[in-house]
Amino acid sequence: MATVEYDGTAYHGWQLQKALPTIQGAMETALARILGKLIRVHGAGRTDAGVHATGQVGHFSAEWNRPASDLQKGLNALLPQDVMIRELAVAPDDFHARHSAFSKIYVYSIFNRPLRSPLNRFYWWHVPYTLDFDSMKEAASHLVGTHDFAAFGNPTDGTPSTVRRIIKADWCSDEDLGLLSFTICGTGFLRYMVRSIVGTLVLVGTGKIGPSDFLGVLESRNRSQSGPKAPPHGLCLHSVEY
Repeated sequence: MATVEYDGTAYHGWQLQKALPTIQGAMETALARILGKLIRVHGAGRTDAGVHATGQVGHFSAEWNRPASDLQKGLNALLPQDVMIRELAVAPDDFHARHSAFSKIYVYSIFNRPLRSPLNRFYWWHVPYTLDFDSMKEAASHLVGTHDFAAFGNPTDGTPSTVRRIIKADWCSDEDLGLLSFTICGTGFLRYMVRSIVGTLVLVGTGKIGPSDFLGVLESRNRSQSGPKAPPHGLCLHSVEY
């Protein structure tokens, strides 16, 4: 069981893709160099291109007779500088990074100042116009509970249902930094769901739609009713709970 942190800027997401750099590919390459054979790594979430993680979780099966910390050190020495295994431990035989997960927490960061932040351009979405923070918080509260989120995303592989349960969805503000952070915790997510939700919440913040209109979008179950997806670089898979 590996807890992985990565800067997704240079990668085409988590999932292995032919001839394209991915996080899964980087980990499997490092494992192959140490163990001498292909070891498949399974992730808790398939983050998209440009999305980051501080607490992605992956699992793999391998014969290793030394402490897990030795393998962790070896992998971190071989992995690119923008990927790191924060923790590595032996998991129960029936553990699966994705199927055993109880919930995932994502955080989306918006830099809400007129001038952009060059140092954080790969991690914060720069929105230069004023946003109504209270309206965005009110709209986000409608997400909590079990709903059909078809308006905000596409079904994932092997899971045709678009019904998901959200445990928490809330905004916090750091006025000194000009940073708005949206935290959402759920038992599962559709593809593009968090980015579509954030993009639509920003429409609420600009006054183009109201909090009640946001609820209407959710209840419509119509993908065309939601706002444009927020860009991937503001999104981070914060942690996975088991």
